[in-house]
Amino acid sequence: MNAVGSPRFASRWLELRERADAAARAPELLRPLQEWLAARTGPPGLVIRDLGCGTGSMARWLTVRLPGPQRWVLHDHDPDLLALAGTRMPGTAADGTPVTATTATGDLAALTAADLAGTSLVTASALLDLLTVAEVEALAEACTRAGVPALLALSVAGRVELTPADPLDEALTDAFNAHQRRTDQGRALLGPDAVAAAVVAFERRGARVQVKPSTWRLGCAESALIAEWLHGWVGAAQAQCPELTPAAAAYLSRRLQECAAGELQVAVHHTDLLALPGGGG
Repeated sequence: MNAVGSPRFASRWLELRERADAAARAPELLRPLQEWLAARTGPPGLVIRDLGCGTGSMARWLTVRLPGPQRWVLHDHDPDLLALAGTRMPGTAADGTPVTATTATGDLAALTAADLAGTSLVTASALLDLLTVAEVEALAEACTRAGVPALLALSVAGRVELTPADPLDEALTDAFNAHQRRTDQGRALLGPDAVAAAVVAFERRGARVQVKPSTWRLGCAESALIAEWLHGWVGAAQAQCPELTPAAAAYLSRRLQECAAGELQVAVHHTDLLALPGGGG
């Protein structure tokens, strides 16, 4: 989940969101992916590279939904997260065949088609929105030139819905989205524009692209995740628009009280993208 130049992500946050991520991911994209892979994969099975893997939640979700032997290469900048990911992989695939995993650190934006030689699939979760246009273009170029499909999940869509509504919801959403599109150490992040940029980048190179919604729908059972999300969401909005700080502090206090009482529901919209090279599928 770590992109180039991004901060280290706490394993607690990644663990809190794993169940919501699993429930949100778009299962409709699995069938075309499975058909594409089945037509092109023989012994010794699949080689899957998970970019910005974090603690490995994407790999844990997908491993048991794909048949056949699998060798995963887990990429991240954070060695602590990589260590967790490497020890938490399932041992078998959907059909009981073996799964193995190795870990790798490095510059995700520097991946080339040559690096993907022998790769069956590239995956990532909550990564696209942390990239720049140039980095998305480079990822699309590497995947399509190597003939490797990409399953890129849970990119922020820029829309949230909180129930009950609050007059400050819209202003905070706008400020958060601006923060997602900020320039960080000279890198202009795409934020909610990432999926649209990826669709253009992959389709320009002849890939067949499908996108599906993957929305978090959180209620009282996810109160710990909602509380952590609220702190991060409001904090990012304040960092982008400091003039919101007094009102935002009171807003956060109200929302946390509603969350603790089981009265708050949150929908955080994301998008999953599947790109099959060469118009395949």
